[in-house]
Amino acid sequence: MPWKKTTPMTARLSCIERYQTGLWSMTELCTRVNIRRKTGSKWLRRDSQAGFSGLQEKRRAPLSGPPRIAPAVAAVLVEAKHVQPPWGPRKILPSLARPHPTLALPAASSAGELFRQAGLSRSKPRRRRPQPPGAPALHAGSPNAVWTADCTGQCRTGDGVYGYPLTVADASARDLRGCPARLSTTQVEAQPVFERLCRAYGLPEAMRTDHGAPVATPAFCGLSKLSVWWIKLGLRHPRIEPGRPEQNGRHERMHRTLTAESTRPPERNHTTQQTSFDRCCREYTQERPHAALGQRTPASLSHVSQRQMPATLAEPEYPGHGLVRRVSNAGTFRFQSRQLFLSDTLLQAWIALEETGEGLWSISFYDVLLARLDERDVKLRG
Repeated sequence: MPWKKTTPMTARLSCIERYQTGLWSMTELCTRVNIRRKTGSKWLRRDSQAGFSGLQEKRRAPLSGPPRIAPAVAAVLVEAKHVQPPWGPRKILPSLARPHPTLALPAASSAGELFRQAGLSRSKPRRRRPQPPGAPALHAGSPNAVWTADCTGQCRTGDGVYGYPLTVADASARDLRGCPARLSTTQVEAQPVFERLCRAYGLPEAMRTDHGAPVATPAFCGLSKLSVWWIKLGLRHPRIEPGRPEQNGRHERMHRTLTAESTRPPERNHTTQQTSFDRCCREYTQERPHAALGQRTPASLSHVSQRQMPATLAEPEYPGHGLVRRVSNAGTFRFQSRQLFLSDTLLQAWIALEETGEGLWSISFYDVLLARLDERDVKLRG
């Protein structure tokens, strides 16, 4: 005897026929055939409305799809994508909303699908961004609270000359305030850059950097001539942990955009390369919307600091109970008829020694603790 074949249609017909006999209630019948009461009522209603044809499966596709992008709007979007190939829909749409307030712009997902269909972009895998444990937090609640500075690394132009771009940005407003391509990483090349920016934008409260040249040396407290100048201006100089560039992640991410859009391919010479850097800085600050800023531009949030660059540097003020010594041109200072070497970055600078315990002294420069001195072995320790 062959097996009886059961299809969803025959099962629905059998269920309805049983119910119409009046021997079963809808709840009992649905429990017996292992379906929900709502499902049984649905097929009974369809049978009473359309008969046999009402028991057929219906299309599950929505009756209406999402609104399509108008051809004129699509043309504007594609043209903007051609002008700025690195930008995605979340940056292109806000940049078009300002000059075209009456343009019916689509959602970012619809614009992204348009770019993919036009072959102007491709999907990228989603990347996790773990926060390393113990990383010092970067608190920049307002513009000019913290500036970040770093060198992007050497870049070689077409004539074979190496340049070392020095970037300075505001951590809160994301304002890229300078990217001069210096010929070296020395303090002589870097300090004029910071002097010009401090006169133009005022003084920040802190300058956050890594441990590379020219902002740090192997001296006590990592002092360099540039960081000594910052201390004299009243700036704090927090540094990230060695080998942890992710602790200054927003600046490193800016470097990725800068190098991709201005050094690939490199320009012919140093002059044209600097022109490319200036163009990229202007676009990054004044035209490019930033997701971290609510799709606003850094220029719309940036402003000049209330702390202005002083004409002369103020001398340090130390408490009267300490010993004040002047660092010689050899980087040494006198302590109990001895000459102790401190640092060659503090030539002719005034330092203070304060006794904190029996035979233990703290050595400070302005409000920065440089080292500790033990009278028992007369050695400096960082």
